[in-house]
Amino acid sequence: MTDEGEPQLFVNRWGDTSGPALGAGGHQRADACSCFDQSRPRQRARVGFHTERQDTSAPGWQHLLDLVDEAAADGREEFRPLTDLSPEERRQVVTLPPSIARLTAVKHLVLYGSNLVRIPPEIGAMSSLEEFTPYTSYRLHWFPYEITRCRKLSRSTVSTRALFGNYKLRPPFPRLPTAPGPVAALDLGSLDPRRWGATAIHSCSVCDRPVAPDGLRQVWMSLSVATDVLPLLVNACSTECVTELPAGSQDYIPRPHQGGRVE
Repeated sequence: MTDEGEPQLFVNRWGDTSGPALGAGGHQRADACSCFDQSRPRQRARVGFHTERQDTSAPGWQHLLDLVDEAAADGREEFRPLTDLSPEERRQVVTLPPSIARLTAVKHLVLYGSNLVRIPPEIGAMSSLEEFTPYTSYRLHWFPYEITRCRKLSRSTVSTRALFGNYKLRPPFPRLPTAPGPVAALDLGSLDPRRWGATAIHSCSVCDRPVAPDGLRQVWMSLSVATDVLPLLVNACSTECVTELPAGSQDYIPRPHQGGRVE
């Protein structure tokens, strides 16, 4: 039996995942988020998507592209890109590049303490992914439905209090458009993230076929993914694809929905 007064050594699970919290001049590695209170239940009628667009000319983005290329080339099984970025560079990255689809050998993706506000649907092409760690990414409130294509994904560490509709705080979901709107006015390659959650939508989250402006249907689902229940945004090409979605997780809305307050 261990003496209760004897000092014990505990393992730091995240010791090398995020690097220094501050850069030159005391710059934070992530921006604050005020979408909803992540510490206690508080009535809120409406929330929205983060509106930031990725600055593809930023040094942090260019550095990240190089890191993805390196990881794809050497076939590594663990990818921790943020440890190679300075705090200033990490703050410049609000999403991941579509090129993560090339990381088919990666088994563990670590995004601890990121400044991300969205994950691209190309994560679904990471066919070897077994563990996903976006822990303490407090501005990351939802995930693309395409993550369900990662059939080997069995472990996750997510800050669930930061998620739309989470069971602890029950914040609302952003309300989705009920119809795609005038076809001529909707450019799926250049969307307003404030309304659609993304800057572009090209293929169906369900069947992977191309999406036409007049067919786009967006819905929310809360499903068990690895060890967490995640709010998933579905970009479907038709009403038929929406009807093919599975039932939601227990104690969550059991059907696809348009967002708003979760009771």
